Amino acid sequence: GGGEQPALLVKLIRAYAACGDLCRARLLFDSVPGPLKNTVFFNVMIRSYVSHRRPRDALRLLSSMSPGPDHYTYPCALKACSDAADLPAGRQLHAAVARLGLDANLFVANALITMYARCGRSDRAFQVFAEMPRRDVVSWNAIIAGFARERRFDRSIAACREMAALRGPAPDAGTLASVLPAMADAAPADIGLARHLFDEMPAKGPIAWNAMIAIYSNNSMAKEAVGLFARMEAAGPEPDALTLASVLPACGQLSAFGLGKRIHEIIKRKGMRPNMVLENALMDMYANCGCLADARDVFDGMRVRDVVSWTSIISAYGTHGRGKEAIALFEKMRESGVEPDSIAFVSLLAACSHAGLLEEGRRYFRSMTNKYRIVPRIEHYACMVDLLGRAGCIEEAYAFITKMPIRPNDRVWGALLGACRVHSNMEIGLLAADELFRLVPEQSGYYVLLSNIYARAGRWEEVTSVRSVMADKGIKKVPGCSNVELGSKVHTFHVGDQSHPQSKMIYRKLDVLLGRMKELGYVAATESALHDVEEEDKESHLTVHSEKLAIAFVLINTGRETPVRITMNLRICGDCHHFAKLVSTIAEREIIIKDTNRFHHIENGVCSCRDYW
Repeated sequence: GGGEQPALLVKLIRAYAACGDLCRARLLFDSVPGPLKNTVFFNVMIRSYVSHRRPRDALRLLSSMSPGPDHYTYPCALKACSDAADLPAGRQLHAAVARLGLDANLFVANALITMYARCGRSDRAFQVFAEMPRRDVVSWNAIIAGFARERRFDRSIAACREMAALRGPAPDAGTLASVLPAMADAAPADIGLARHLFDEMPAKGPIAWNAMIAIYSNNSMAKEAVGLFARMEAAGPEPDALTLASVLPACGQLSAFGLGKRIHEIIKRKGMRPNMVLENALMDMYANCGCLADARDVFDGMRVRDVVSWTSIISAYGTHGRGKEAIALFEKMRESGVEPDSIAFVSLLAACSHAGLLEEGRRYFRSMTNKYRIVPRIEHYACMVDLLGRAGCIEEAYAFITKMPIRPNDRVWGALLGACRVHSNMEIGLLAADELFRLVPEQSGYYVLLSNIYARAGRWEEVTSVRSVMADKGIKKVPGCSNVELGSKVHTFHVGDQSHPQSKMIYRKLDVLLGRMKELGYVAATESALHDVEEEDKESHLTVHSEKLAIAFVLINTGRETPVRITMNLRICGDCHHFAKLVSTIAEREIIIKDTNRFHHIENGVCSCRDYW
């Protein structure tokens, strides 16, 4: 009976496969008499195996296929080779399609590109791509993804740029998703290209929105990521778990606690937990907004935790200066059976450094190699130099660097120079500065650190000399800026900013605060200012640092119960740190400042950093 209705049998095989019952689908396939079992039956069964991630079964069936494969079979069979990472089988299929003249077929050629790319042969994939008589958007996406997969990011972005320039197939969501890995640390022009591709898409689904938000977020363009998310909420598709996981890091970068909290409510309302990627992002957001208790609540509520989850919470406690709790969490991770990796040790050593736990840091650095057989990377050495420097062991830190088995980079020497500034060690500071100016001659921050070392020693001629070198080389100090969230908007302040609508009120508030502070004995730490101006001008310059403007703005617009949360793009200067401590007492406010190095939780005139940062 079945032999009389092959079309019905094909539909039944498809139906069983669609329901996930491949056993019944295969039994039905095997029951078809030989003379009736044509190419269509084989194609349906091979496709079913491939779509259910059983590539080996698909390839075994292909080898017994009679009659032979056709132009519908080969794309599926090549996908099976891709999924199984079976390059030899893929090459055999390539030879077969070439003999049949099917390598010019668009769908077959696209499958060949994907197969070679996913088997680590992007050069061969590009050869197929270059020889295609016609390409569609799938062809371009496949080669863009292939280069990105092999971390040949320049080639991936170049292919993307060529696609846009040729004005051929219109880019789609897959184009952005394909180039996304290449955009982790992209040049502004490349991010602009991605945005151009996004804007040119006539219809934008969740994949396109998610990819563009992720590109902004991964490149520390937090305001752009948050702005695009707002557009998506207003006019785009419904945000999904990937959207929220992409925008949460941007909330953390801006300390946009209000938006982050609202996203958490969306997650609860939609029942998106458990979802480890989303939960890890949520935990990081709270930690980066200075809300350690909320981050811990998310962590404690996770059903399953991986090493990323543990590392995130260890890092959170570390950057907030709570090193002993970070160590306790590390030990708890080990007890739970999760093996620490290289990144977990970076977070642990940084936690020891921020909390001044010298002996603990030394012990864990030794155990990393002796017990866990993890080869220290440059990040681990930088943490150890920072740890030793924080403890005042400048000579030991320098000796540690000279004995490193790998070449120290600017992070290592920068940690030493920072320690020399704090402990006023001119001799070793100059050695560190020489290395830094050789490694990163255009990095302004290290010139400023050296200038501060000279200033603390009262060596004003050398201060002027450093500034002259910077001027001659065209090196400009990175302008400071501070972000604060108020309501649903993030406000940005720059040094000497007078562009804000409340600018007059902000400066009046600053004058009032400075007046109160001077009554308490405050004197501006003028060595934190530029050193080529008179003392009175230096003091005036310090009053308009971006973090002071941001603090005044929050005090004007919120009540006493609201903590002041500020995110900076630079390390906070000594004068602004002292200013924030005094304001916390005068205004009876908790002030949470995130600079590029750590968090400063300031209450009643006391900072969690213990005045070392």
